[in-house]
Formats: sequence, C-alpha cells, structure tokens
Amino acid sequence: MSFTTLLSYVDVAAQVDAPVRLAAGLADRFNATLIGMSALEVKPQVVTDAVVIQDLVEADIKERRDKLAAKGAWFRHAAGAERRKVEWRSMLDFPTEALARAARCADLVVIRRTRSSTDVYSALDPGGAILKVGRPVLLVPDGASMLRAEHVVIGWKDRREARRAVQDALPFLHEAERVTIVEICGDGEEDAAREHIDDVARYLARHRISGGPRIILHREGSGAAALVRLAQEEGADLLVTGAYGHSRLGEWIFGGVTRDLLAMSPLCCLMSH
Repeated sequence: MSFTTLLSYVDVAAQVDAPVRLAAGLADRFNATLIGMSALEVKPQVVTDAVVIQDLVEADIKERRDKLAAKGAWFRHAAGAERRKVEWRSMLDFPTEALARAARCADLVVIRRTRSSTDVYSALDPGGAILKVGRPVLLVPDGASMLRAEHVVIGWKDRREARRAVQDALPFLHEAERVTIVEICGDGEEDAAREHIDDVARYLARHRISGGPRIILHREGSGAAALVRLAQEEGADLLVTGAYGHSRLGEWIFGGVTRDLLAMSPLCCLMSH
C-alpha cells in the first residue's frame, strides 16, 4: 500500500511555500504525482443597476482568474520547476467545496493548518474540508517543510474515525522506525484502554508494523495537549488521529481533540473522518 497521488491545496493569498515543499518531498518519497489546486468564488455584487453589476462581475472574474493563474506558476516553482509528475488545477468555486470534489483524484490531501475564516469565497475551512473530502488529510503547521515520519504517534479512540485513520496512515506506518499507540483515558478505564490498543498493536503486527502501546490518564488539560506533549517528548513528528468523533458543533461548543489540534498542533497531523 502506498500513496500514488497527493493533492496539495494552496491558499491564493498566502506566500507560504513550506507546506508545498513538504508535499513535494512526500511525492518524491512515494513516487507519487503531486497535484496543486486552489479556488476562488466570485462574490455577489449588491448594486441595483444591471449593467453595472455585469461589468463588476466580469472584472471580478478576470481578477480572480489572474490570481489563480499566478498562484499556479508560484506552486510549480515552489514544488520544483524540474518536477515532471506535477499538475495544477484551479477553479472559480468555493474553496472548501472545490477541494472536496477534487479529492476524488487523490490518496492524500495536504493542507496548511490555519485558523478557520469566515470568508467562504476565498479561504479554505480546514475543519470543513476534513469532514467533506472523504480522504485522509495531512495538516501541515507553518515552518514544517519536511516530514520524515520516523516516529509516528497514533492517538487512539475506539471509534470509526480512528480505525479509518490507522488504515489510511499505513504507508507512513510501514516506513516508520517507531510507532506508538496512545489512548487517553480516565481513572478506572485503564483495562479497557489497554485492550483497545493491544488489539491495534496486533492489527499492525499483521501488517509487519511494530507498535508500542501507551496509556495516558487524563487528569487535567485537553487531550490534544497531552498527545502533543507526549509526541514532542518522544521525538515524534507525525500524529495520526480520527477527526470529529463527535459532531463538529459539539466539539466547538464543548471542546474536542480535533478542534484543539486544528488550533494549536505544532506537529503534522494525519486525520481521517
């Protein structure tokens, strides 16, 4: 099992090339095609004169197409001008919806970890993308231009999303030197947690992957912070987790690992929903 196609979403307004270089490095590592994409939607014009509206819309369309074309040239340069297995796609559409549709062509979607924006016309919503793309999503924090994934930490919760994430991460897990399976649990839940992660370790072993189980008692702070702290202490550079085991609204109201990792993780995170 491997990745044959990586889809890297590029924010038109951002000039941050580290996530693109990271995606290009992964494409080289897996001998995969790298597809870059971006999207902008035309904002509605609030004007009463139909002729004026038409002129404004046409000018806006041209401006946005020019921006997308310029970003395509920027992407090819950032990915490596000599690279052969590179494609660029752009469209006039809502970014999150456009990415969800484009993900049909990819094994892995790579996006920059950013704060959610209310501008649905030009900004990607990372949380919404994770819910809609139907593919594993690799969230890349600013400054991360390379992902070795030599030590991978799996944040386990006995839910469908975590099971999906582990299977989606198999190409990384096969090449990792070390894999740690972690479940965060409350007092009195240790035996059940140990049973869960021992099962995951046996599953990985059948894939010729050695995984070491760890249990963390959740006493205070967020589960995401505990995961990140353990990963950093162990020298890991990739977290694998399920995403939105509860509803997204519930996570934003009551808190959740996905929400917190989207907001603060300094490590690359592979998430599946």
